[in-house]
Amino acid sequence: MGDKSSENTVMFSKVKVEEVNQAREILFKVYEALKERGYNPINQLVGYFISGDPAYITGHNNARSLIRRLERDELLEELVKHYLKC
Repeated sequence: MGDKSSENTVMFSKVKVEEVNQAREILFKVYEALKERGYNPINQLVGYFISGDPAYITGHNNARSLIRRLERDELLEELVKHYLKC
């Protein structure tokens, strides 16, 4: 028989307002640092979100350190909320 755990829905807890603001600020700063270095920021961020590998993020302007301050799921939650206008 298959593993039943993959059939259950996992619930994420709500992110606090200060974490949302921090996530937004971090994403903008990382985006700008990637752009300044000549990278395609969207491609680099997607690579980071999928793999978890911080090498996708430049060290320029401390961007790599900044993005690692929050968990990837917190950053993705901010992106999804913004996209869906929640």
